[in-house]
Amino acid sequence: MSSTAVTAAKRVVGKLKPENTAFLLCDVQERFRPLIYRGETIVRTAQYMTSVAKALKIPIVASQQYTKVFGPTVADCFADVKDLETTPTFEKKLFSMCVDDLNEHVKTLNRSSFVLFGIETHVCVQQTALDLLEQGHDVHIVVDGVSSQQPHDREIALQRMSQAGAWLTTAQSAAFMLMQSADHPNFKAVSKLTVEHMKLPNEFNELEKNERKRSLE
Repeated sequence: MSSTAVTAAKRVVGKLKPENTAFLLCDVQERFRPLIYRGETIVRTAQYMTSVAKALKIPIVASQQYTKVFGPTVADCFADVKDLETTPTFEKKLFSMCVDDLNEHVKTLNRSSFVLFGIETHVCVQQTALDLLEQGHDVHIVVDGVSSQQPHDREIALQRMSQAGAWLTTAQSAAFMLMQSADHPNFKAVSKLTVEHMKLPNEFNELEKNERKRSLE
């Protein structure tokens, strides 16, 4: 085998496969909802991701930061509130999601890739990503599904996680990578979810459009 072939064989490119993947919903709680930059887009993206997970039979694990103070997970993160009620949800005070009971649950899932979305990007999301990377897992950050109270904190945290080895992706990119082909048995279901999701406002897209417009003026 040539050296080029050996290098290619060892290269890690961050592909997502349903049988190896779990979704992590980090601390999207009622008290935070009005405080987060582009917060409604975060909730809408979370609902899209949890709906995709349901369609593709991918496990979801959620966390809540000090629920007594910050409240429960926003119900709108799920299209059907019954799915929220049946989602394993772990209480924590540690900023990272990787508390002992969540770690034990994740071990039972036997997954090596984690798709992470929630808040805040520069605190709980970032520390979760770094912990998972240290444990040897692949971590995929849904950039239109994470935010902070301050835009600058969000942007720097995305850079920090990417530098540490996390993969930056978008909700749609992750969904379609998980299917790999239009021949996937759930392609129509996920495509329908995507069409409906695209009808909703995405404040990150609007921000980019406005910035491009200003650059052309």
